[in-house]
Amino acid sequence: MDFELPESHRALKASLKDFCERKVKPYAREWDKDEKFPMEVVRELGQLGVLGMLVSEEYGGAAMDSLAVAVAVEEIARYDGSLALTVASHNGLGTSHIRVFGNEAQKKKYLPKLATGEWLGAWGLTEPGSGSDAAGMKTTAVRKGDKWILNGAKMFITQGTVGNAFVVLAITSPEKKQKGITAFILEKGMPGFSQRSIHGKLGMRSSDTAELIMEGVEVPDSQRLGEVDHGFIDTLKILDKGRITIGALAVGLGRGAIEESVRYARERTAFGQPIAEFQGLRWMFADMRTEIDAARLLVHRAAWMADAGQPYTQAASQAKLFASEAAMRACNKAVQIHGGYGYTREFPVERYLRDAKLCEIGEGTSEVQRTIIAREIFKG
Repeated sequence: MDFELPESHRALKASLKDFCERKVKPYAREWDKDEKFPMEVVRELGQLGVLGMLVSEEYGGAAMDSLAVAVAVEEIARYDGSLALTVASHNGLGTSHIRVFGNEAQKKKYLPKLATGEWLGAWGLTEPGSGSDAAGMKTTAVRKGDKWILNGAKMFITQGTVGNAFVVLAITSPEKKQKGITAFILEKGMPGFSQRSIHGKLGMRSSDTAELIMEGVEVPDSQRLGEVDHGFIDTLKILDKGRITIGALAVGLGRGAIEESVRYARERTAFGQPIAEFQGLRWMFADMRTEIDAARLLVHRAAWMADAGQPYTQAASQAKLFASEAAMRACNKAVQIHGGYGYTREFPVERYLRDAKLCEIGEGTSEVQRTIIAREIFKG
């Protein structure tokens, strides 16, 4: 068993730390306050190859693996959860759906732009009335000759207004419920296709979130992604890997909360000594560090299994479930350690706490993860 990261992954981690110290840390609080999507910084990450880590070199990507994505997302999340979410969703959802299930023409058309960050990708599954229950989907795609007519809406879509290429799931055979869903690639500006920004979120405020609206959108069959009625089956495979990256995002937030709290506890004094000397706080740090380190091991194990071609559905859900809840506990304790200052925007721990909550909801709630894990257990 080798717990050391490969040299290429250590170099990636070091370069992202340097980048985030210079380009992210000084500005993350203002981005959050203003709900500003940092397009310039996202483009720079694209130039560094961070937006095409799983894309092969043939299409302009970095040809790295799932473990590299986990390392990168954690490192960025330590400084800004919103930016890490952008990187995670772009690599793991829209881009990966095209990368894994697209035909050669679709890959040549979209992957080079997505891999470099020239275009951003978005992925539309969740709807105003359906999240975990995909069978409740209302968006429809009706075939009309060599075209499909899409009608419906998608909700809480990451990169929803800044994206250029959208993978959208729609019902094509209503009688089959979730087994009658098909994926399509839409582009920004298509007639009848519009986006509405969503503001006022609790956390991840500088990540772009939107509602997608489709009113009689005509999509040629060449934009159908994968087989007819096979979209949800493909989606489950995409979500498995996405859960690994959300787990990594949670680890990064928890790690950031610990590091900020250690710094504060060393500097803040009470009763004539640094508060870091009090046993009650030291035990809090022990619990935080132990849980976040354990979460990282679960995330890296799931990534390793995915890269090795092993079944990893259960491992991905375990990593996402434990990491998200451990991050919430760590961030909550970090606010407590900071006392009154932790309840203000002066220190980043309040932002980490708000951001971490999404990790218990996005890409399958904690309740869904427990259902998946239990299902996998009883399969055997």
